[in-house]
Amino acid sequence: MSSPIAADARADNVGRAIVLTLITIGVFGVQDAISKILVQTYSPFQITMMRYWGFAVFSLLLVMRQAPLRQALNSKVPLWQVLRGVLLMADIWFFALALRTVPLGELQAITVVYPLLVTLFAIPILGEKVGIFRFVAVGAGFAGALVIVRPGGLPLDWGVGFALISATLYSIYIVITRKVGQHDSAATSMTYTALIGLVMSAMVGVFFWQPMGWGDFALVVTVMATTCAGHGLMVYALSMAPASVVQPFNYFSLPWAIALSAVVFGHWIDPISMIGAAIIVAAGLVVMARERVKRVAVVADPAMPGRE
Repeated sequence: MSSPIAADARADNVGRAIVLTLITIGVFGVQDAISKILVQTYSPFQITMMRYWGFAVFSLLLVMRQAPLRQALNSKVPLWQVLRGVLLMADIWFFALALRTVPLGELQAITVVYPLLVTLFAIPILGEKVGIFRFVAVGAGFAGALVIVRPGGLPLDWGVGFALISATLYSIYIVITRKVGQHDSAATSMTYTALIGLVMSAMVGVFFWQPMGWGDFALVVTVMATTCAGHGLMVYALSMAPASVVQPFNYFSLPWAIALSAVVFGHWIDPISMIGAAIIVAAGLVVMARERVKRVAVVADPAMPGRE
């Protein structure tokens, strides 16, 4: 039997993890707002390259605290790791391209469909079985996305397409991350992600380079700093509580993006699009809840198949 003190300590850690997760989302939201300002003047590929420098340095320093880079590069599934790195880099490119024209609130509302896409892509890639509850939730989530991009709602342009591609690429990246996690350590995955993204972003970004004034350069440095701070806080939060506990709080990114869009850019999301966003969030929470119930059932009795 666990002691009351131990239980209180665990509860305290979970509370801190949730607070850190909310702070992390706040930091990343500020990063997106600054990036949106920058991509109005500079190429998204240049801004992405400079932003990725900060992420790569942070990731590699974190890995080297645990193991030598040569050891971290020793993967049992190197092709899957390379594919992960390519997918994440492409996701960031398309998100940056979408930032140019899509308001922050609507952009966040579209991209939060990724947990639903993860459910679908896990079927062919991981061989997972999805029951009727999750299929209905996925369908509802996509219906919410259609509400946002309905005729008379968010203008259909390349930015909306880029946002949908970004969400799709990120969801495949998440599924493959689960797959490689069965074979490689987190340090190995982080190393491949950092190095591949660093090379890809530089190979493309240099062709879009524009000289910057000191004010804009300071904004880029802020983006790099928030990237490192956000990922550091996220790692710290996940060390205190399981991802399944803090994951639902990631949906705080939606109201935060809507608020930043209103304050920084003077744009308010329309009420009907807000309803569509709420449908997507509700569907995502249902999917998370069903996955958590299924995991608990499997742990309780591995011989008893979960029913959704």
